[in-house]
Amino acid sequence: MDAAFTEEQDEIRRTLRGLLHKRCGPDEVKAAVRTPRGYDEALWRQLAQQLGLPGLALPAAYGGVGCGPTELALACEETGRALLPSPLIATAVLAAPLILALGSEPQRAGLLPALATGELTATLAVPGGRLATALALTGPNGGDWAGGGRAGGIQARAQDGAWRLYGEAGQVLDGHSADVLLVAAHAGGFAHSRTLVFLVRADAPGLVRTRQTAMDETRPQARIELRDVAAELLGDGGGDEGGDAVAGALAATGVGAAAAFAAEAVGAADAALVRTVEYVRAREQFGRPIGSFQAVQHRLADLYVAAQAARSAASYAAWVAGGPGGRRTAEPGAAGLALAQALEALRRVAGEAVQLHGGIGFTWEHEAHLYFKRAACDELLLGPVHRLRAQAAEEAGLFAAAADGPSEAPGGGGAAGERRTDGGRVAVGEPDAPGAREAVDA
Repeated sequence: MDAAFTEEQDEIRRTLRGLLHKRCGPDEVKAAVRTPRGYDEALWRQLAQQLGLPGLALPAAYGGVGCGPTELALACEETGRALLPSPLIATAVLAAPLILALGSEPQRAGLLPALATGELTATLAVPGGRLATALALTGPNGGDWAGGGRAGGIQARAQDGAWRLYGEAGQVLDGHSADVLLVAAHAGGFAHSRTLVFLVRADAPGLVRTRQTAMDETRPQARIELRDVAAELLGDGGGDEGGDAVAGALAATGVGAAAAFAAEAVGAADAALVRTVEYVRAREQFGRPIGSFQAVQHRLADLYVAAQAARSAASYAAWVAGGPGGRRTAEPGAAGLALAQALEALRRVAGEAVQLHGGIGFTWEHEAHLYFKRAACDELLLGPVHRLRAQAAEEAGLFAAAADGPSEAPGGGGAAGERRTDGGRVAVGEPDAPGAREAVDA
């Protein structure tokens, strides 16, 4: 991996940062999230039509810029720095890759150019608020998360050659404003149980969309209710093998989504840290800036290291997502680990920002709380962090040796210093030395 950015990538960063610095300050963010759509429509059109942001990672054949996940992650880092409320993540990170991977040629030709120019927005609706599970980030996505043949979730039924959807989904990113919904639904009943993805237009009869109240208003979410809604199957097939193809496409989308969300969190953490440093340089106590106190400097240094480590992990995750499928296979779990590290870094930085701003930082209206809310809600949506790490470790096969059971030396004593699990207890130390083996509850 070459860690240096190209001239084109640096230009994307500079252009986007300059524009958002002028158009997306804290006051503009607070005003935009209170509009019916939850974002500044004029700014979104400018980002889409002049900078080509939603089509950054789409092929030129479908009206995109023809870049890759690395450039999209760079853009997400800058939008995260400004906490830009926009349908970028929902459209370019979640919906467009699925259409590209699963859609038929007419579906791609009809949707992707409009998404690339910002004419249409789209999102992914997953039942039960289990977005991270559907993307295989916090657990395997081959289970019954879409409904599993039971009541609940979202059910798809074929009637007279057409598909109808029933059920509901919560925590759908930009679900109240998206023009196209990609709905993951369960089909086939018990005998042919599988998860498929369907296209639903915003004006479809029977579709009810309600914007949900969220602590983080900069990332609008909605509840989707489907009451006998006509839907179009994404793709040509829908046979018994369709579920495996969908699960694979969702997992591949999850790799790119983890890189984008991680980059966004890194941008937010960096911005919160910069604002905090500026504040402690100006705020005086006992006749000197509080930033001159050694204890404050140590805390800020720790935050800087955490943010930079998260940036390196996010860049690596974007590099993995940008390569062929073999690279993703060779680096399993890299995207999930990067997302976990970025979310943890943002939580630390945002929490310390509130603390170091003192009394003013505890007021709900202060801009430090914008970053604090983003940190809290992103971990609820995509985490928790320990599950991201556990799934990454599972994908990388770190527990494969332990699953096979410990080996023992002849005579049943075991090797010196090995760890053995017996009846829920872990034994450590020399097996034959008196008093050397220590047993603790597992």
